Amino acid sequence: MFGARGLCHVSAADVPAAVSLRAPIPAVLRSAARSGLHVRKPTFHRRRPSSFVCCTAAKDLEATSVSGNGTSMHHEVPTPKLSTAAVHGGERAGRPRVADTLTTPIVQTSTYFFRNTAELIDYNEGRFDSFEYGRYGNPTAMACEAKIKALEGADDCLVSASGMNAVTSMLLSLVPSGGHIITTSDCYWRTRQFMQNFLPKMNVGVSVIKPNDLEALQLALEQHNVTLFFSESPTNPYLRCVDIAAISRLCHAKGAAVCIDSTFATPINQQALALGADLVLHSATKYLAGHNDVLAGALCGKPELVGKVREFHHIMGGVVDPHAAYLLLRGLKTLDLRVERHNKSTLEIAKRLEQHPKIDRVWYPGLESHPDHAIAKRQMSGFGGVVSFEVRGGLQECISFIDNVKLPYIAPSLGGVESLIEMPAVQSYWGFGPEGRAKIGIKENLVRFSIGIEDVNDIWNDLVQALEYVP
Repeated sequence: MFGARGLCHVSAADVPAAVSLRAPIPAVLRSAARSGLHVRKPTFHRRRPSSFVCCTAAKDLEATSVSGNGTSMHHEVPTPKLSTAAVHGGERAGRPRVADTLTTPIVQTSTYFFRNTAELIDYNEGRFDSFEYGRYGNPTAMACEAKIKALEGADDCLVSASGMNAVTSMLLSLVPSGGHIITTSDCYWRTRQFMQNFLPKMNVGVSVIKPNDLEALQLALEQHNVTLFFSESPTNPYLRCVDIAAISRLCHAKGAAVCIDSTFATPINQQALALGADLVLHSATKYLAGHNDVLAGALCGKPELVGKVREFHHIMGGVVDPHAAYLLLRGLKTLDLRVERHNKSTLEIAKRLEQHPKIDRVWYPGLESHPDHAIAKRQMSGFGGVVSFEVRGGLQECISFIDNVKLPYIAPSLGGVESLIEMPAVQSYWGFGPEGRAKIGIKENLVRFSIGIEDVNDIWNDLVQALEYVP
């Protein structure tokens, strides 16, 4: 059934047994798929007859043609050789029906076939819903897009191979030569690198402002022909939260679109589109997949914007692997449960760290001491699973702490069930040198801690024993 667009929204029990693997989906179901509604007892127009795995390779390879009056004509073919049977046996005439599977199948294919030229023309002219080539779409990936779209309350969604693929494709396809981007000073360093080092080569200007400096935003909007405002919220690694509603009002008044990277928040904690953003972006590698075993990215929002990115994506590639899409789809099912645990544990750890004598400062939007606590409280329902903090002393003291933790892994990334800990100065910004790190605000004693779903007291006890090594 998954050769048909949008079928992932229909219960297996609702699908007629006679529907073939790539039957077209009626408009009522496509509409329901877009809206997330559950449709019962749909009536299908069966373009293709139902077929099962054939008993013999010869049956699979039986030639079929259509006469002038539309009737099928079958031509017997000789029994194929073993090499031919190995390639085509059991598959050529059809595949097992998958409508009754509880989980969405992994459609591991690079291309899709058509029965005849007439069917291909019907596909090209929009009368037959199917897929053509793996770079243009995959049923498993489409199920992911439908689920993320529902979580974000979006009209469209595009899943790609990584978060960086999502952000670079978005910027390259939406910001023209001569355009201008406004972004914030605290952000993932690879995003910063792409904006400041690569986009100017394409005659794209970039203005960098402090998070929530609305006066600087207004000035940049007046001075430049701004195409797009882009910011994480919360940001990486200081977890600054931008006022999405206020920024959207200012940008929209000047004709600029707003894209919010909501990776740290997830749609469980923050609905960026409802707050006024035009697009919301995720490194789905992180919380959406949630198990540190997938690379993927997602972009949701207005169809006219996502559509432009999709056209670019179809040209450039960056397609999510079907198996990765399946793992992402599985991870999304427990997103709400995991984020609830992340929120609760991280807020508790942040409060305890704030009271510890060997911690100079804690950065967590759920704390009143955070500069954007009021904004976070207004636009977020939870504050996320990452806390950053400054260990008393400098680089060596921080290393002494990091090297003695036992429970979290010393590793980049975040949002998985396992706790991960890192020093941004070493993990991501070591090549900048001390002066370069200071220039962009990365402190030598800063720790970024992605808290997993382990017992909160086990996490805390490990932090306490590791802090004993800090002089």
